[in-house]
Amino acid sequence: MGPKRLLVLDAAPGELLDRELERLVGHGLAVTLNLRRVADPAWVTARWAGRVEFTDVDLFDEAALRAELTRGGLGFHALKSRAGVPLGSALLAAATQTGVAHRLRVVGRAGAGTDHVDLAAAARFGVTVTHTPGSNANAVAEFALAQLLALTRNLVPYNEAAQQGRWTSPGAPAVGLSELTLGIVGLGRIGRVLAERATALGLNVQALTRHPALATVRSVAGLDALLATSDVVSLHVPLTPDTRGLIGRAELARMRPGSILLNTARGGIVDEQALADALRDPAHPLAAAAVDTFAHEHAAFASPLSGLPNALLTPHVAGMTRSAMAEAALRCADHVAALLAGRPEGVPVVS
Repeated sequence: MGPKRLLVLDAAPGELLDRELERLVGHGLAVTLNLRRVADPAWVTARWAGRVEFTDVDLFDEAALRAELTRGGLGFHALKSRAGVPLGSALLAAATQTGVAHRLRVVGRAGAGTDHVDLAAAARFGVTVTHTPGSNANAVAEFALAQLLALTRNLVPYNEAAQQGRWTSPGAPAVGLSELTLGIVGLGRIGRVLAERATALGLNVQALTRHPALATVRSVAGLDALLATSDVVSLHVPLTPDTRGLIGRAELARMRPGSILLNTARGGIVDEQALADALRDPAHPLAAAAVDTFAHEHAAFASPLSGLPNALLTPHVAGMTRSAMAEAALRCADHVAALLAGRPEGVPVVS
């Protein structure tokens, strides 16, 4: 029957690309690599010519991607994604249609979140979706702490002033970590790591979790209570119908005076316009926010938060450490290969 065909939509970056491709090829997969987001495509094609095939397609052009998945009637048995390429119902339907020689069977996500995949459509068309939960837990937790420290110690304004040759003095002394209460929304893998490390730094930590009996820190009864009693609120829940718009105008208004909101989870969890309006209002209890995930990202990036001095904005990089990305890429390769070989035992799947 020949090797199973895999399309790498967006490869691991830098030196990790070699490791990812070696793992995939080592599993006996016939790999096609999309070069669109590869930093040095000429070097990669020269290095991997004869071992993998190449294509160049805009991942956020659905028509172009759909055409690639069905080009020549060949199709692919599996797709590997990293940066949240939208895989909607129409695209999944095209990739699994009867006219395609190799119908799509597996989508592998090198990361935890799978909200970019239409899971209902995947189930309907017989496509198994796997991911790598926990692979970036340490990285994201560390990043949330970096956000917290940058905002509480006013690092960005101090840096900007010094870079312009101005010596500035604080209007008031900063608050120490031991004086702050950190409220964590979601006590999954990332939330637990954050709670552990924040506690070690001396913060008073509390959390909102669906499983309070398993909580490693004080559990709060509801979101309103957590917002009203936390100086810093950090979001660590997946984007689902239940969490979309979880933090809106009403929730922001319930926060403590001078409080901070951190979002390294998903953009749709927070109403960005409501957040921007709150940050523009000097009378609002919310003082600052750090946001790493947005409703519209990559080429479609646009946010009402842009330009606000009390908003620390980063381009969805919280989980991007070398160790985290390597673990995600290699685990994803193993998961996809196992599922294609009919060995689903121990492979995490999303339904």
